[in-house]
Amino acid sequence: MDIFDALERLAGERGPSGFERPVAQAAQELLSPLVDETWFDRMGNLIGVRRCGRTGAKKLLLDAHLDEIGLMVTGHAEGFLRFAAIGGVDPRMLPDREVTVLTHPPLPGVVACLPPHVLTREEEDKAIPVDKLCIDVGLTQEEAQRRVPVGVPITYRGGCFPLGKKRICGKSLDDRACFAALLLCAQYLKDKPADVDVYFMGSTREEVSGAGASCGAFAIHPDYCVAVDVTHGRTPDLRDPEGRAFRLGGGPVIGVGPNMARWMTRRFQEKAKALDMPCQLEVMAGDTGTNAWGMQICREGIATAILSLPLRYMHTPVEVVDKTDLEQVGRLLHAFAVDLGEEAVPC
Repeated sequence: MDIFDALERLAGERGPSGFERPVAQAAQELLSPLVDETWFDRMGNLIGVRRCGRTGAKKLLLDAHLDEIGLMVTGHAEGFLRFAAIGGVDPRMLPDREVTVLTHPPLPGVVACLPPHVLTREEEDKAIPVDKLCIDVGLTQEEAQRRVPVGVPITYRGGCFPLGKKRICGKSLDDRACFAALLLCAQYLKDKPADVDVYFMGSTREEVSGAGASCGAFAIHPDYCVAVDVTHGRTPDLRDPEGRAFRLGGGPVIGVGPNMARWMTRRFQEKAKALDMPCQLEVMAGDTGTNAWGMQICREGIATAILSLPLRYMHTPVEVVDKTDLEQVGRLLHAFAVDLGEEAVPC
């Protein structure tokens, strides 16, 4: 599997929280050849399983969310669209941004902005609130009301592209880059001996609640689960870079904290060492902001870990990941899964 081709396919699909079906269907096409069975659950999660063939085998769930942040139409003003945010949209990113309005067929649009010539000094230094912005789709008021009903979702325009020799840039790499890592793990596991059933979940609604992963984990009832998500990549302008962000090209980031089972954290570290793979540690002392927070307390509780991929410019249309990091996340997940049934620490 060419990881860039897979990620280009995933990032090119539009799937804001609650509207993930197009990207979930693309993900199913990529995952199906690598596992025994795939299906969609009631929350729209894509789930695939690679069975080990052993009666009563333990279950390992690997999760990466498929949804992306987005916008939603709330009204019309002289042919322009008013909108609200879906998930953690940064209003600084919006003026003059190209978007796609998910009508049938989709409409291109641009977030309207005032030219600098007419801004006051105070206005120049302030982000415009989302409820004060609007989107120009080139329609009259009557056409906009007819063609773009209230409730239609909107995403950033674009997919992904190479940035230099080792980097990939684009929208929704949070968290489709991590689903691509799950695909690599599934490829490594295909037709290889295993002693646990491995479930792969492309979950929904992470950007608004994490409800998809929580419901999916409840239904699967795994013995162990790993939330695979992005974390902040280091840039020169990020304050306290040693504590808040991680080096692209520095390897997978292993979460450490109360949301994670300590033995699973150690296992990731040991497997990385055995692979001679660089890794980084992220202290996560409270709510991790990932699906692990909800999955850990499903049913009677699930032993949980977090494995992260460094990513720059989170929640923008120009997120950046390192291809080597991505591939290493897939390899480390595979190493973690091998012989897990025999080597796991009882909870």
